[in-house]
Amino acid sequence: MNSDKLPAFLSVIIPRLLSKLTETKGITEQEAIQILYNSKLYEALEQEETKLWHLSVESLYSLLDEEMKTGIITFPEEQ
Repeated sequence: MNSDKLPAFLSVIIPRLLSKLTETKGITEQEAIQILYNSKLYEALEQEETKLWHLSVESLYSLLDEEMKTGIITFPEEQ
């Protein structure tokens, strides 16, 4: 993917991921935004070469949940 298209792609993924986070954790949207934007997952999502943008929202949420619980992320082998 051209790195110029990544911001547009993230603009689709991020709201869905935030929604999933608020629904499953019972937190406000503002809290979800703080959690996501301060996460290692978000940092990795911003980097086109990680190829995380191709994962489903469910998969991305699982990675974020793992990071929230353990402080680490086990990235899929095939990215």
